[in-house]
Amino acid sequence: MKPVTPTSTAPSPAMPRLAPWLLLVLTLVWGTTWPVFSLALSEMSVWTFRAISLSSAGLTLLLLARHRGHPLGIPRQHWPLLAFTAWSFLSIWNVASTYATTLIPSGQAALLGFTMPLWAALFSRLLFGAHFGKRQMLALMLGAAAVVTLMIPSFAAYADAPLGMFYGLLSGAGWALGTVLLKYRPIPVPVMVLTGWQLLVSAIPVVIGALYYGDYRWFMPSAASIGSIVYITVFPMLLGNLLWFTLMQWLPAQILSLSPIMVPMVAMVSGAIALGEPLGPRQWLAMLLSASALALVLFRPGQNVRRTRAAGDGQKR
Repeated sequence: MKPVTPTSTAPSPAMPRLAPWLLLVLTLVWGTTWPVFSLALSEMSVWTFRAISLSSAGLTLLLLARHRGHPLGIPRQHWPLLAFTAWSFLSIWNVASTYATTLIPSGQAALLGFTMPLWAALFSRLLFGAHFGKRQMLALMLGAAAVVTLMIPSFAAYADAPLGMFYGLLSGAGWALGTVLLKYRPIPVPVMVLTGWQLLVSAIPVVIGALYYGDYRWFMPSAASIGSIVYITVFPMLLGNLLWFTLMQWLPAQILSLSPIMVPMVAMVSGAIALGEPLGPRQWLAMLLSASALALVLFRPGQNVRRTRAAGDGQKR
C-alpha cells in the first residue's frame, strides 16, 4: 500500500517553537488529573461524571468559539469522520480510562492508557502505510521499555483485576485510532470549533449510558466532588483537549503519537504526592526512558541550522 502523507495547513514559523511548551503544559494538566478521579467518583457513577464533564466542556468551547467569531458549522462530508473519531477517541477513552481507575491504582491505569503511542504506530502503519524512521523507532522502543519497567511488578494487580487491564488498554487503543484518523484526514475548521464538537458529539453515547447505568436519584454532591468535577472539566477536559487538537495540527504524526509519553510519569509523581503511591528507582528509570524517547523526536540535531538557512534563503528571494 502506498504511504499516505497527512495533509494540513503549514504552520507559521513561530508555531513550532511553541509546541514543546504546549506539550509541557499538556503533560502537567493531564498527568496531575489521575489522582483526582477518586474524588470525582466517590459519590457518582463513571457514566454520570463523564456525561457532565464532556457535555459541559464541549458546550463551553463552542460558546467561546462563537464569541470569537468562528463559524460553528462542520462541512457535511466531514460529519461521519468527526462522529467516528469522537466516539473512538473521547467516548472510549474517557469511559474506559475512568473505569480502569476504579479497578486498579490510578498510576497503573494511566500507564495502560498511555500505551497510546504503541497503538498509534500500529494503526498508522496498518491503515496508512506510515513509515517510522530510525529515530522514531528508537523512541518507540524507549517508550515501550518505560512501560514494561513499570508494568512488570504490577502484573499481580492486573491478574487480580483483569478488567482493569482491559479497560486501560482499550482506552489507549481508542485514543490512538481517533487521533491517527484525524491526523491523516484533517477536518478544515478552527481548532476550537473542532474540539468543541468532538467533546459534544462524544458526550452523546455517554449521556445515553448514564441514563441506563448511571445514578437514578437526585442528590447534592459534596463540595469535594463538585470541586473535582469542575477541575477535571475545565483543565484536562477543556484546556487539555484544546491543546491536544492544536498540537495535532502542528506536529508530524510520528511526533504527535509519542508526545503524551511523559503523562503517566507525571501521574506517578502526583499519585505519590496525593495518594502515597510508590515512587522509587524503578519509576525514575521509567521517567528517564520516557524523557529520552520524547527528546529524540522533539529535538533533532541540525534542525535549527536548517531553519536558519531556510529563513536566509527566504529573505534573499
